[in-house]
Amino acid sequence: MINADLLRSLAIDPSDLDPAPPWTPCGSAGIQRLHGRHPCVRCGRPSTVAGVVEVPEHGRRWVDRCVPCLVATTPRGGPQAPLAEPLAVLREAARTAGVTLTTAADGV
Repeated sequence: MINADLLRSLAIDPSDLDPAPPWTPCGSAGIQRLHGRHPCVRCGRPSTVAGVVEVPEHGRRWVDRCVPCLVATTPRGGPQAPLAEPLAVLREAARTAGVTLTTAADGV
């Protein structure tokens, strides 16, 4: 299932998406949906991947994407621990080495 944050990040109104079935059919409904050639929610090209998102106010909705948009919008994960601790270690190492350290996180 797709995270509802994806819709917010792409500025997609869930009410604009087609309702999805109330069950997760292990891909069979998604494969059947692809035969309908729905447009990608991000770029409008024919979709090649059909997924489902559940939004409390709107229920389950289809999220149709083409492969390039699927790749571009799939979360890659990130640091599992807060950044403060590793950044403190890096800053201390830089101070010990006598170098100036500026990280991208400093601008956030």
